[in-house]
Amino acid sequence: MNPKFFCHDCGCEIKINELNEIVNGQLLKYDLPGGEDTSIFKCNECYEKDKSLKNYQNTEVYSRVVGYLRPVSQWNEGKQEEFKNRKDFDIKDI
Repeated sequence: MNPKFFCHDCGCEIKINELNEIVNGQLLKYDLPGGEDTSIFKCNECYEKDKSLKNYQNTEVYSRVVGYLRPVSQWNEGKQEEFKNRKDFDIKDI
């Protein structure tokens, strides 16, 4: 099952064909502070209106470690990698 991608501005689904080519949009790559980079999709309609990225902010994720809530970005490298590998469970599915 292929992941789904959506336009950053309007939320419409971005279509990817069998050759992994974007059918109805653009992939925008940005360098973020701290040496990270991110990729944002925009549908062709939104891209024609405005080619720039607006209203983007990294979400700061907190998790509980030994009873304390701490930003995941402040964890050591190994713990951050473990956090990425975690799986979410929905109680309705159990």
